[in-house]
Amino acid sequence: MPIKPFNPQYMKIGILTAALQELTPRQIRDADPDRAIEDWVAFARELGADNIQLSAALHPSEADVPEEAMLDPVANTLDLREPFNPTRATRVLNALSEHRIGLSDLGYFDNMLHDDAGIREKKRQFMLRVFDAATMLGVDAVCGFVGRNQTRSMDQNLLDFEDHFVPLLKEAKARGLTFRVEQCPMPGWTTNDNFHNNIAYTPGTWIALHRICEKAGVGDQFRIHYDPSHAILMGQDTRSIFQYLKDAGYNFLIGGFHVKGQVINAQGVAAWGYGGQTIQRGDWKDGKPSENPPDQANAWLKQTVLCEHELPGTARHDPLAYLQNRTVDWLDHQLAARELLDLDVANTQLIVEHEYPPARIQDAVRLKPILQGSIAFTRCIDQAAACMYALQHQVLASQDIPSQGTGREPFRS
Repeated sequence: MPIKPFNPQYMKIGILTAALQELTPRQIRDADPDRAIEDWVAFARELGADNIQLSAALHPSEADVPEEAMLDPVANTLDLREPFNPTRATRVLNALSEHRIGLSDLGYFDNMLHDDAGIREKKRQFMLRVFDAATMLGVDAVCGFVGRNQTRSMDQNLLDFEDHFVPLLKEAKARGLTFRVEQCPMPGWTTNDNFHNNIAYTPGTWIALHRICEKAGVGDQFRIHYDPSHAILMGQDTRSIFQYLKDAGYNFLIGGFHVKGQVINAQGVAAWGYGGQTIQRGDWKDGKPSENPPDQANAWLKQTVLCEHELPGTARHDPLAYLQNRTVDWLDHQLAARELLDLDVANTQLIVEHEYPPARIQDAVRLKPILQGSIAFTRCIDQAAACMYALQHQVLASQDIPSQGTGREPFRS
């Protein structure tokens, strides 16, 4: 067997532009929509990122959910009140070239299975605008949610997926795009008691949905944009998820990553368990959902009572928490990706997503060093994992020298 050289492969480090929504003040970007993208591209260069994931959303004046009811600021860096066009695309591509920043993909995170046919069609038309913008900008993927029809069971939602989401995937296929689904269960998306409001929330459903896609001829268009914070929210760990996918023959499904953690509040779990707060949240008044939008935001206590999002690098190193699946073991996360998934590592995107509440600062001067530190941390962790993988699985293996120890094991209790 030939001796393999030491040749670590690093992933590409990017950031979702929703990390700072008010980089360009609303009154400026509403009048000049692409100014927001130009400003973010320049900011990304200062942060030390390789790429941006460009966030799109329905403008607050067009959204079906009031801004006051949302957990996060409206993330419409890409403003599509008017359709994208070649002139706008040239302007954005020139900014990317000037600042030497790449574009990983476009993100639009919404409920594409909404039970109201009119609202669902509005979201569908907006998604098609995102698809068209992606094509004009030369990227090959769009990232988002599947969603859930709140009036139907989970099994019935499989039929809704076939009826309403598969046609979107056919539109993606016609444009040469892949749709990568982030697996957040979105527990606070509704004031009712459903915890799983994005049906593509876990490997079991990913596989079921992919089988539907294969029958419809769009299996290659359906992929997962994995975010470990949501695994922690549901008591899962990355290595076990990746091992399960490999064992099931579906380790090709993950096509990109959000780098965002979750820190479980053990006291919150003691009080409410992993289902989150079920009563007296404040999102219901007089026996019915409150009509006051700020009250509706209390539905997120289904999630936030038991955990808090981590911006990578901001949580203290806690090996016991890793073992209990109460925070992300970033090094093992990156090792497991290389060891268990079918990836083109050098072209895989690691996108930092910032939702750590105390640091959701809408002030570029204050936020800049925070994001710089998180991006640098993410890059170093990935480089460390790449070096470990290359040394153990390539260099040592080619010389028939065993690695030491056992490491973290999947399915261990």
